[in-house]
Amino acid sequence: MPLRPLISLPVLALAAGFAGCESQATNEVSRAAPVYQGIDTRLMDSDLVNIHVAMSGADSAEDVDQYAECAAAQYTLIRGYGFARHVRTKVVEEGGIWRGDAVYTISPALPRGLKTIDAEVVAAHCAENGIPMV
Repeated sequence: MPLRPLISLPVLALAAGFAGCESQATNEVSRAAPVYQGIDTRLMDSDLVNIHVAMSGADSAEDVDQYAECAAAQYTLIRGYGFARHVRTKVVEEGGIWRGDAVYTISPALPRGLKTIDAEVVAAHCAENGIPMV
């Protein structure tokens, strides 16, 4: 007795056709572009800056953190320094508006710590990606 395939060729062709439609529909869905709603910087001490940012259209808290980092990089350069170190960031989302409250130390030399940034490198990356700065 010959063996019969469990799935016929027409069924496989139909499944492949549906799979193609699904990927086409997925490709048509795109996320809304982020809307950057402002930056507020406050010098807390000679080397400590508090940055508040607001945006909508963020995918996650990481987008807000990156926006604050861009602001910190530019602020560092404006103050005549080359480096910053991330101290903390608090992010909240309410009604589609994401708000970040970040604190950075700024310095002329690379500070100790794990979350340091080279202000020129970060500012260039932000400019290339269209993320506003101070």
